[in-house]
Amino acid sequence: MERRHRLRPVHKLISKVARLVTVASPKRRPSFCHEASSSTTKSDFDCSVFAMADDEDLASLPWPDRFTHKLWKVRKEAYEAAAKQFSESPDESDPCFRPFLNEPHLWKSAVTDSNVAAQQEAVVALCAFLKFGGQDCALRTRALTITPMVEKCLSSARAAIKQNALEAILLYIELDVAAPVVEDVMPGLSNKVPKNVAATLNALAAIVRSFGCKVVDPKPVLKVLPKVFGAADKNVRAEATSLTVELYRWLREAMKPMFWGDLKPTQQSDLEAQFEKIKAEPPPKQERLLRSQQAASEAAPAAGADDVEAPEDEQDNGAEVDAFSLAEPQDISKKIPPNFSDMLASSKWKDRKEAVEALAQAINVPRIKDSDFHEVNRGLAKCMKDANVAVVTQAAQCIELLARGLREAFGKYRAVVMQPIMDRLKEKKASVADALGAALDAVFEATSLTDCLEDIIAYLGNKNPQVKEGTMKFLIRCLQTTRDVPSKPEIASICESGKKLLSESSPALRDGGAEILGTVMKIIGERAMTPYLDGLDDIRKNKVKEYFETAEVKAKEKPKPAPAPKAPPPSAKKLLGAKKPAVKKAAPLASAAESSPLAPQPTPRATAAGSKLGMPKSSGLAGLKAPQKRTLGAPGTASPRRAAAGPPVMPADDEPAPPSVQPRAGLPRGLTGRSLAKPAPPPTQPLPETPVASSGFTAIERAELEELRASNERLNRQLDDVRQERSKFMSEIQELKNQNAGLIEDHTRDVLSIKAKETQLVRARSDAEATEQVNERLRRELERLKRALSRAEGLGVSSGMASPVIMSPTHDDAGIYRDPGSASANRNRVSFTSTFSEEKENGEAVYPRNKLSPDVRFTGSAASSGRGSPARGFRSAPFPQEDGDSGTGMTRERPTSSLPQPSGSGGVESWKRAAEVTSQLKARIEQMKAKQGFARP
Repeated sequence: MERRHRLRPVHKLISKVARLVTVASPKRRPSFCHEASSSTTKSDFDCSVFAMADDEDLASLPWPDRFTHKLWKVRKEAYEAAAKQFSESPDESDPCFRPFLNEPHLWKSAVTDSNVAAQQEAVVALCAFLKFGGQDCALRTRALTITPMVEKCLSSARAAIKQNALEAILLYIELDVAAPVVEDVMPGLSNKVPKNVAATLNALAAIVRSFGCKVVDPKPVLKVLPKVFGAADKNVRAEATSLTVELYRWLREAMKPMFWGDLKPTQQSDLEAQFEKIKAEPPPKQERLLRSQQAASEAAPAAGADDVEAPEDEQDNGAEVDAFSLAEPQDISKKIPPNFSDMLASSKWKDRKEAVEALAQAINVPRIKDSDFHEVNRGLAKCMKDANVAVVTQAAQCIELLARGLREAFGKYRAVVMQPIMDRLKEKKASVADALGAALDAVFEATSLTDCLEDIIAYLGNKNPQVKEGTMKFLIRCLQTTRDVPSKPEIASICESGKKLLSESSPALRDGGAEILGTVMKIIGERAMTPYLDGLDDIRKNKVKEYFETAEVKAKEKPKPAPAPKAPPPSAKKLLGAKKPAVKKAAPLASAAESSPLAPQPTPRATAAGSKLGMPKSSGLAGLKAPQKRTLGAPGTASPRRAAAGPPVMPADDEPAPPSVQPRAGLPRGLTGRSLAKPAPPPTQPLPETPVASSGFTAIERAELEELRASNERLNRQLDDVRQERSKFMSEIQELKNQNAGLIEDHTRDVLSIKAKETQLVRARSDAEATEQVNERLRRELERLKRALSRAEGLGVSSGMASPVIMSPTHDDAGIYRDPGSASANRNRVSFTSTFSEEKENGEAVYPRNKLSPDVRFTGSAASSGRGSPARGFRSAPFPQEDGDSGTGMTRERPTSSLPQPSGSGGVESWKRAAEVTSQLKARIEQMKAKQGFARP
């Protein structure tokens, strides 16, 4: 019911039209026209609407209405009509493109048409619009159509829609550039439907296949490869494999660092198997050219057939895409070990090797962000002198990685590392020599032959044969890989060094010299090489030509174009101000009259009279070009200055003609009528005010020309002086660089020496502090012992007891020596046994007897018979006695005990006396202990 209510106005309109038709022709009423009723079926209504549409003039509708019409057949016909109109347009500025440029959103709705048949025609119309509309059409519609086509058209069930959608994407790239198109295609890889992801990968593979990686930037595609290889759908993985193989055709091994580590081992093995199949194939070529490339190739034939092939050769043999151009710069300054310099200065070779290995791991990236690496390069240059070959090899590899990662930015470090590397070429071990050669090659690739040539030439004259041979091989590799043709002074120095090598005693050096000359000949050609081979015998020349035939170089001297006809100098043209073609086209008589400064007004009669008088004619050869060199008597074209000043100076009418200019008898006419002799001017006739030079210039003009020539010579001399000064300054700079490097090395050595001295000083200070502590401890102990001794003496004096057991006038009862002449000789000394007992009771430490003073070591127990007993304490010669016997002449050899010594007659009595003394000592000690305990608080 709702549908009938909605269609009621249409039914009324159809009924009205049917009534009109019936009134006009009742007998020819159409069968489809009938009044709408509640019983009208859907098929009858559709037939009525289509009939209505056929009757309408759809071509009169504007394009936006036709492209957005509700009926899919109307839209389909509009797409077909637009495509036909585009293909018939004469050029890109045709008005048929204007409506779609003003409303580019029409194409967005067209390529996403809900009807598949209409969508197919819409994509075809878009291709025609781009193909015949040009770059402006692509730029206006690119942002609106690529994403819908990726989502709706590339994965369509109809092959025609997929094919035309891909063609439209390729046309977008062809008309402009590839980067924005690829950027709009890439979001299709994130689609949730696997079919759309596979279709997007297929489109990317077609783009790379058609335009190549020199037009299409492969970096965005390489970054997403690990993600698509991890997809669960096998079709997606298969399309990813096809895209990777297509990229490998262009990039080869340079693409692997970007994504290879993120793949599974099985995926890597499968890809390696695919890569093996195409390694033997020739390098691919670009199948489709951009419009800019097409315009360049069309403009090339105007320059000649030789120039047509040059761009194609450049395209095929251009610089290969490598990992450096694909990778993003990485900042490795934070990855370098902070103690790198300290570890390099270590005396252990393992520490130095670990330092360079850690550095190699940090800088092993395809591309390095430029930073300050002066300290690192100085350390690596110092490693070239290391005694351990493992350190040298690893340091050379680090230099190679830095040079390949920095490229042009490494040029400022070349002078730091190149000479130390070449000094180390004396190493005979093959692995070390190969690492050093690879480092030199990387340094050369980062710089140029001009930068490295000075050091190479210097080391070709080194006394060490190994260094000379390594430098020679390095020069040969440089000549083979350089893309810039060396200058003439550089070629001269290279050839001179090569000729010196030909006279060496070593066969390897002689062959190397011949190879150097042959490689240079391959670069500049045989003819240009001829002057450099003068003085060589035939055998050596043949050897050079053998290497010339087999040499492979990348830089070749381009043939110079044929010299153009010599034109007069610009200054001369400016001074003359007259065009010679005008003289060539002029009539012979008129040119003769104009060229003579003494001729009258340029009338035919005057001209004829002048010729009869024998006056010289510059154009007497019947219109042929006048000779370039003319005499004063036969000037060429008149000077513009003289013409501007006024008419030429005329002689007086009454002045007779000079005899030297009389006409000759029988002078023939025509080409042979001109005299071969140089006519002389009249002797009495004055010269004009501004005489003309032999080259057709006036004196003023010739003076100006000479002044210009002098200025040119002066400038050339100044330029030579500047060049000489520059070379002198460059040599001084190099010398200063060498001195700076030596000073830096000396400074580093001094810093290390200072650090060693500081370490020794710190150790000495620590030892001195320890010694001071020991001295202080011993001093405190000595003070304590002194205090203990003073207390013991004080107690002995205060007790007032006399020693009853003194057996010797020079020793007390404890066996301590006593000076007889001293004031304190009669003082009773107390044994140290009581002192030790007191210290033991107070908890103080008792040191061993052998560490005490000699007086203390004789004290001990009275019953002890050891070393400290009084029985063995003193042994000496007889001392002076109390009765006054003089003891002069008697020396004290060794102190002995004060106890009576046993003898053969009274041994038993002596021992008894000793026992009594011992018991007395014990009693005295006990008494002293009791007194001290009583007096102590």
